[in-house]
Amino acid sequence: MRQSEARILAAGSAAAAAGAATAGTAAIAGTTGASWRDYLELTKPRVVALIVLTAVIGTLLAAPGLPPLDALVFGNLGIALAAASAAAINHLVDRRIDARMGRTRKRPLPSGHLAPAQALIFALLLGVASMVILVAFVNVLTAVLTFASLIVYALVYTVWLKRATPQNIVIGGAAGAAPPILGWVAVTNHIDPQPLLLFLIIFAWTPPHFWALAIARRHDYAKADIPMLPVTHGVEFTRLHVLFYTVLLCVVTMLPYMTGMSGLIYLLAAALLNARFLALAIALKITRRDELPMRMFRFSISYLMWLFLALLLDHYLPTTLG
Repeated sequence: MRQSEARILAAGSAAAAAGAATAGTAAIAGTTGASWRDYLELTKPRVVALIVLTAVIGTLLAAPGLPPLDALVFGNLGIALAAASAAAINHLVDRRIDARMGRTRKRPLPSGHLAPAQALIFALLLGVASMVILVAFVNVLTAVLTFASLIVYALVYTVWLKRATPQNIVIGGAAGAAPPILGWVAVTNHIDPQPLLLFLIIFAWTPPHFWALAIARRHDYAKADIPMLPVTHGVEFTRLHVLFYTVLLCVVTMLPYMTGMSGLIYLLAAALLNARFLALAIALKITRRDELPMRMFRFSISYLMWLFLALLLDHYLPTTLG
């Protein structure tokens, strides 16, 4: 009976948090006539979608069959809300930089569609709702790790690292690499070696992914005084580092197969994806075609998506050499 009452209280708390987020958003939207699309853009939905995909796959890989429904649904909902909160804080902190860059000047804050206070309230509501859901319906460890990831990205990376060092992407990449661990812990309530391999894959993937974009947008970053690698060390140096991290990524992506975490389906998919990614990195290093950085950037998104989907397919259709 007490467990039932606790569940009811937890559900009430989560509903109150979600209701507060909705009501708060509606209230602040009404002050300037901002649309729901402006708030949606604050959450960087495409970025969050990729984050949630890796978290969901982490959740599914943590169980031999299907994971518990509460971990799958509420765990990933909480992770998604935390990622959206971190993205909104990123918009808030970077609003002056965004106003100076052609790629970002039309975002809700620099364009004046939203006020900073509105973005802050929205981000806090998302963050609180995330923590309530994770603590009430998943487990405290997932909530703590998710909160730590939010802080690392929204504050350590956005406020400090991004402006302090050209290695900002490498160091700050730890936050973006955490979702598979979070999804896994939502099921197991402890950290195992397997999700750490998934963390390493995203950690190694992040530099070539972002530095390809940074090469293409280097003039914008220079104008905004952001010390991205192509701005501080030049394009040639960055091309070399993109190739180095791509080679490192190709090695790291073999670890799930080498450790027995995955089988032949994943191995084949990883080999094909790596061949294409490496070919683009080599072409970026030895040629000067203007379209290559953005082509590599776009492919890197598809690369990570298909790589993780291959892990999932391999999990449910196991194959081995024996």
